[in-house]
Amino acid sequence: MSNYGSFMSRFDTKSRFILGALTWLVVVTSAHAYLNVDWASVLNDYVPAETRKLNVAFIPVTCHLACPVTDYISKFSKAGEIFLPRMFQGFPEIKEALIANKMQAAFIVAPLAIALKSQGVPIKIVYLGHRYGSAFVVRKDGPIRTFADVRGKTIAVPSRFSDERLMVFKAMKVWGVNPKDVKIVEMAPPDVAGALAAKAIDGFSMGEPFPSQAEMGGFGRVLFHAQEYWPDYMSCVLVVREDIINSRPEAVQILVDGVARSGLWLEKGKPYRENAADFVGRFYYNQKPALLQWALTKPITRVQYNNLAPRKADFDLVRDLMIETGVLTRKIEFEEYTDSRFSDRAAIQTAWRYEPGTASAQ
Repeated sequence: MSNYGSFMSRFDTKSRFILGALTWLVVVTSAHAYLNVDWASVLNDYVPAETRKLNVAFIPVTCHLACPVTDYISKFSKAGEIFLPRMFQGFPEIKEALIANKMQAAFIVAPLAIALKSQGVPIKIVYLGHRYGSAFVVRKDGPIRTFADVRGKTIAVPSRFSDERLMVFKAMKVWGVNPKDVKIVEMAPPDVAGALAAKAIDGFSMGEPFPSQAEMGGFGRVLFHAQEYWPDYMSCVLVVREDIINSRPEAVQILVDGVARSGLWLEKGKPYRENAADFVGRFYYNQKPALLQWALTKPITRVQYNNLAPRKADFDLVRDLMIETGVLTRKIEFEEYTDSRFSDRAAIQTAWRYEPGTASAQ
């Protein structure tokens, strides 16, 4: 073979190798983009503002369950999905996303919503997440047998601005425990069960399904449920930025209506909750469906998704407890941080007409 022919042969081999490598890179990059990029969110940014879908933040707790349930079921409806859900792991990140307008609506703990509004953040509460659904959990083999035993112990709460923290203070009053005798730490909800199992904390006050996770794991025991010390207990609320409320009230109403309908759908009975546990666990929360099923059905009154219109008496109680426990400095009024128009109109809604396993919803 001539020197020229030998050179061309080596050139062709090298070219084929480079071409193959480039092809593989394109395939891998394309697959990564297809699987890991949220194209719905990306494309939504290029839609005119007046028709853009709202970004709604949530964390993987049952108090936010109506968010993914609404998203999932609405995809089978004629209108299609009505907002873009985005999962976070903790409330501080949601707070920053709301302030930066990366999220236009969010499910957050009620005291945090009140505190943010009192600090001038332009949001308002439009609906509740659910009622009950929080519990105080201790190690099954630990030293806490009654609440009086929390003296000198470390207890985790999701946020200093949370109903779960206030729930602990209500129990302290009943048992005569001085708050100074208990170490309360803030911890992201998904981390508490592991911390309890590792004995890094002695107990936690948290929303479901994390109390259920500790029970199912065999290392945790529910010392009390929220309603034992707090009848009509509520934890999380749905908040919306005020600029969206003012400019797009119809979009806010659709959001609230959808969440209300999902709550009523979840209240139709155990099979509906079991179905929700399956698709929410697999497609949204990255949790085992069995965990959510436990939290939603053992017993079925553990969490409730009806009567979710904001009520002044409930929020006055939360506000007064916040002032008493030092996380709020002024007596902000109910009307300053809530907008009841949307829940009033949602009161006429009925449950989604969607049966598990079908491919259409109304």
